Amino acid sequence: MSHDLHSSMTYNSEAVSKAAAAVRKKLGAELTGPVVGCVLGSGLGFVGENLLSEHDALAIPYHEIPSFPTSSVTGHKGQLVIGKKNGVNWVIMQGRVHYYEGYPAAAVAFPIRVLIALGVEKLVLTNSSGGFGDGFKAGDLMIIEDHLNLTGNHPLVGPNDDRFGSRFPDMTDAYSSELRTLAEGAARKLEIPIKKGVYVGVSGPTYETPAEIRMFKLLGGSAVGMSTVYETIAAAHHQIPCLGLSCITNLASGISPHKLTHEEVKENAALSAERFGKLLYEVVDSIATLRP
Repeated sequence: MSHDLHSSMTYNSEAVSKAAAAVRKKLGAELTGPVVGCVLGSGLGFVGENLLSEHDALAIPYHEIPSFPTSSVTGHKGQLVIGKKNGVNWVIMQGRVHYYEGYPAAAVAFPIRVLIALGVEKLVLTNSSGGFGDGFKAGDLMIIEDHLNLTGNHPLVGPNDDRFGSRFPDMTDAYSSELRTLAEGAARKLEIPIKKGVYVGVSGPTYETPAEIRMFKLLGGSAVGMSTVYETIAAAHHQIPCLGLSCITNLASGISPHKLTHEEVKENAALSAERFGKLLYEVVDSIATLRP
């Protein structure tokens, strides 16, 4: 039995139920009203901090949640933040895990399943990415229209748990057209310029070669990163509408005039964080007004 197949069995519905029950025990109550889940990428951790300081939220370190994977990457704090803002329940992942850390794809998707078990009805995924679309520059914000999963793996490999969803989930509208339209409207309202494009998901941890970037562009991609696609697939498995927002923290290899570093990614994410945060708040408030 392969390592990934064994691991996918570990992250089944029983494990999800156990993790969600542990979170509910710490909350002491069920979440009532609109519930929006949000995964914060590099540089956006302050959104969780603001919720903690201003809205009497609860922070639960990932290592206190059964089976919940913990991140080893700088800039990913590793805690679940749950609180209410403007009548909306936020369930925030302050940091995520990645396939390149050695976790199987099913483990990377596992936290999304726990969020859904806690009552999340809409999901917002954020990330940092390298841009190569026409006219893209560092600091741009992008609405993800679709993705290319070029990681070489998939979180649904292995036995299907029918309690999660179909053996063969549809991915036609994986990044909800309704939520994308809503995000565009939020950006216009805030007068924040916004790009749209296709996110290319790769395994990492190396940055891409210039030849790979040329190939991604020929395939129709606009930006590349090492996260998000497994989480989106998990949401689609559960038929939960998903929105992807990306901060273009650098120009991709072969386009950028200098070598790529994680420090550059974190620095540029921090420079765009205020605009990205404002857009995120507006988007989540707008999502809460949608009918289920």
